Amino acid sequence: MAVNQPGAPLTQRSPRVVAARKLQRRKYRDQGRRFLVEGPQAVREAIAHGAVAEVFATEDAARRHAELVPAESATLVTDAALESLAETVRPQGVVAVCDYLDGPIVESGLTVVLEGISDPGNAGTILRTADAAGAGCVVFPDDTVDPYNGKCVRSAAGSLFHVPVVRGGAVLDHLEALRGNQTRVLAADAHGDTDLDDAIDAGLLDEPTVWVFGSEAHGLTPAATAAADARVRVPVYGAAESLNLATAAAVCLYASARQHRKGVRRELPGPRLGHAHVYSARRWRAAAIVSISLLRHSIPDGLTAQPCARRFRLLQP
Repeated sequence: MAVNQPGAPLTQRSPRVVAARKLQRRKYRDQGRRFLVEGPQAVREAIAHGAVAEVFATEDAARRHAELVPAESATLVTDAALESLAETVRPQGVVAVCDYLDGPIVESGLTVVLEGISDPGNAGTILRTADAAGAGCVVFPDDTVDPYNGKCVRSAAGSLFHVPVVRGGAVLDHLEALRGNQTRVLAADAHGDTDLDDAIDAGLLDEPTVWVFGSEAHGLTPAATAAADARVRVPVYGAAESLNLATAAAVCLYASARQHRKGVRRELPGPRLGHAHVYSARRWRAAAIVSISLLRHSIPDGLTAQPCARRFRLLQP
């Protein structure tokens, strides 16, 4: 991390500020393989990941976030300089220059491939959702918005530093590389011939899964849907015409995550109590609470359910 020399805060015309501001454009991001991150939470994640090359902060922000950007290890800038670096209407006083994070595809049980998505807000939100759902990799091919676009970085809310990102290449090449090892490729398609509920019941989400999401306006290309093992639609039970892209992606990814977690639970061995196989402490606690509640309603006046409660506590793993 760069160290600021004692003196007045840098202005928006200072060479270092001007050089950092150029990173708002993809051309210069790619040249230097660096991008901007703004806001204390995102900068905190970047520092934890070891991706920060330099931090710019106003004097007020350096005081408010002393644990995050100590004055001696941040470049102090004027409010006007910070505003020129930030892309939000009300910047929070901290902007970091970070190194690119993209790398090769990482094999995992849940992978996301984007195709033709031009809205950085949607792309960043899907990246954040993929992180929350436990995905191991998110692919941004050449035809999709740059993951280091400022709005995409902000929408990802720090998840860019948690999930491996693959950048560039063709969608079909990525799908071909990901296929195999019992991996199932599922295309999210509002007009798909397989309902998500039916896909779950049929076990389509039980194996390692690659979800492919297309643009909200045009959907997936015919080539991408043809490369998938199934075209899956999210059912709409009400009168809404459809779900937006980020919401539909969240439904699909969490459906996969749930099925994968169920599979892990089935495979995990657990202690045995009599003929009952204990695989979930939460379920035992829930059963104990319900049983004790029933006992309290059925025990005659003057007696107590406390001994029973103690026995149920002993059953908890």
